[in-house]
Amino acid sequence: MKRLRRITVWMMALSFWLAAGAAMAEQAWVRGDIRLNVRTGPGTQYRIMGVAKTGDGVEILARGDNWTQIRVPNEDGNPIDGWIPEGYLRSQMPPTVRLNQAEARLSELESELSSLRAQTQDLETQNTLLTGRDSEQQGQIKELTMENMELNAGARYPEWITGASIFAAGMILGAMLHRGQSRRQTTRIRI
Repeated sequence: MKRLRRITVWMMALSFWLAAGAAMAEQAWVRGDIRLNVRTGPGTQYRIMGVAKTGDGVEILARGDNWTQIRVPNEDGNPIDGWIPEGYLRSQMPPTVRLNQAEARLSELESELSSLRAQTQDLETQNTLLTGRDSEQQGQIKELTMENMELNAGARYPEWITGASIFAAGMILGAMLHRGQSRRQTTRIRI
């Protein structure tokens, strides 16, 4: 009876420990240049269900005696849960994987830099063309402004001449009419 109680207590503690470990899963990577068999249980007597290789990101589900339960994606991308021997995981990505990622990022950045240089060259060419056009248009604006001022000033001159001519003609006509009327009606009395 005591033995049954101990086994029950140990089973409950183990299940609690496994449940708590699954809730607090940590991220790790397979270290070195290796391929690990992922097994259905914590031991070499269990069936192999997949492979974890260097650079694979795995999720640690539980830790046991010399074995670690992990979740790793298989070849078709679906995750499998299994056990691998303890001591093959690191908390950091392996240097080879980091180097590959850095080289890929460097290649992307070099491509982007090349594209930006080409765009810069195009923009500088367009800027030069537009600056030339701008100075031409500024010159044309100045010419047109001067022409406009001359035309406006010249447009008033004929009006002034016409007005002065009408005024002069009116004065002359008025003087002539006045002179003609004064001679006829003037009767002088001589005494």
